[in-house]
Amino acid sequence: MNALVEIDMPHRRWRPREHQKKLWRYLMRGGKRAVAVWHRRAGKDEICLHATAMAMMERPANYVHLLPQFTMGRKAIWEAVNPHTGMRRIDEAFPHEMRANTNDSTMLIRFHNGSTWNVSGSDAITSGSSGIGSSVAGIIFSEYALANPAAWAFYRPILEENNGWAAFISTPRGRNHLLSLYQHAQRTPGWFAEQLPATATAALSHEALAETLSEMSALYGEEQGRALYEQEMLCSFNATFNIGAFYAAEMAAVRAEGRVVECEALPDRPVHSCWDLGVGDDTSIWMYQAQGAQLVILDHYKNHGAGVEHYRDELMKRYADRGWQHGDDYVPHDAKIKEWGSGRTRVETMSSLGLHPRLVPLASVDDGINAVRRTLPLCVFHPRCEEGGLDALEQYRREWDDDRKCFKPTALHDWTSHPADAFRYLAMSYRAAPRLVPKEPKPQGWQIPPPRAQRRGGMFG
Repeated sequence: MNALVEIDMPHRRWRPREHQKKLWRYLMRGGKRAVAVWHRRAGKDEICLHATAMAMMERPANYVHLLPQFTMGRKAIWEAVNPHTGMRRIDEAFPHEMRANTNDSTMLIRFHNGSTWNVSGSDAITSGSSGIGSSVAGIIFSEYALANPAAWAFYRPILEENNGWAAFISTPRGRNHLLSLYQHAQRTPGWFAEQLPATATAALSHEALAETLSEMSALYGEEQGRALYEQEMLCSFNATFNIGAFYAAEMAAVRAEGRVVECEALPDRPVHSCWDLGVGDDTSIWMYQAQGAQLVILDHYKNHGAGVEHYRDELMKRYADRGWQHGDDYVPHDAKIKEWGSGRTRVETMSSLGLHPRLVPLASVDDGINAVRRTLPLCVFHPRCEEGGLDALEQYRREWDDDRKCFKPTALHDWTSHPADAFRYLAMSYRAAPRLVPKEPKPQGWQIPPPRAQRRGGMFG
C-alpha cells in the first residue's frame, strides 16, 4: 500500500509577488471575471497556472489555458522553463503526485480527482478542432489582445451554465477588443480590472527598463521603439506600434484623425457589401457606401460554420432595420467555381437567394494589400466595426520565421485573415476600374510627312 504524501498548495511553496497579490486574492475568493493588463514579464501566466491548480483541487472539472494560437501554447506554456529555477512552468504549478497522467501530444494533465487542464488556442476553438468538452469550469485567455474575440463568445455561455470563471491576461495591442473588455470590467460590479505598467511594480529595475527602451529603439528606430516600449512595458493602449502589421501606419492615422465615428448611409445611394467566403472557416462581410471621395464603412459581420442563407438573413436584417438600399455583393473570384454536391457556383447560389453577387477583379495578394493602403486614408468607420473588424485590420500581420528570426513575406493565417481579405476585396472593387482605351501604334521607321497645311494647324501655323 502506498504511503500518503502531503503536498503543499500552491506547489513548492510558491507565493505571489507583491504586485500579484490583488489578482491572487480575487481568484482565491471565488472571483468569476478578471481582466489583468500587465506589463511584459510581470508573471501573468505564472499566477494563473497556480490559481488553476488550486481550482482543480477544489472542484473537479475541465480547465483550459488558451493562447491565440495552438502552436503558441506549446512554446509559451507547455514547454516553457522558468529561468530562475530551471524547471518547466507546468511542473512548478501542477504536482506530479496529483497527476493521473500527462499527455504531451494533446498538452493535457489529468489529476487523480478527475480534473483536467489543457493548453489550446483560440484558432482551434473557433475552427471546432479543439476537442474540449462542454464542462469547462475555468479558463485563462493568455495574450487576449491577440486572440480571436469569438473564442470568448464561444465559452461565455458554457461558463455561465457551469458557474465557471475566466481570466483575461495580456499586454495591449492598440485600442481593440482587450480595451473594450477592460473598460467593461472597470464599470461592471463583480469584475476585476487592473492595469499594471512596469513603473508600478518591482518586477524590473529602472536600469533594466532603460536598457529595454534602448534595445527597442536600436532595433526599430527611436519612434517605433518607444511606441513598442510603451505598449509592452507601460501597458499603453494608445501606442501605435504592432510588429509586422501590414496596415500599422494607416490604421494609426484612422485612430489619430478621429475617423472612427458615428456615421450613416445616405438614403438615396446603395450600400454595398464585400465578402470573404468560408464554410468550415470564417466568413467575413464589410458593408460600405461611397459618399463622394470618402468611403463610409458602416458595419462588419463575421461567423463560421454557417451557410449562405445565414449570411443573407443577417445582411438583409441590417439593411431593413436601417433603411439601407441593397447594392452589390462583391465576392472573390473563386466564387464562380462549381461546388461539389450542388453542381452550382456560389455566385449562382447567392443569386438564387436574392443577393447581387459581383466578382472582385482578379489580382495578387500584394496588389490587394497595396490597394488597401491607398484606400484606408479615404475611410471613415462606424464604431460598430470595432470588434472583429477594425482590430483585425490593425493586427493583420506577416508571419514570423522562428528559424531565420525575420518576417516572412506571407501573412499569418489566423482570425484576422478573413476580415482583412474581405477588406482587400473592398479596396479592389469599391469603384469601377477605368475603361482602358487602346492607343494607336506609333509609326515605325521613316514616314512621308503630311502636307504643310495639315501641320501645326494651317497654312501659316
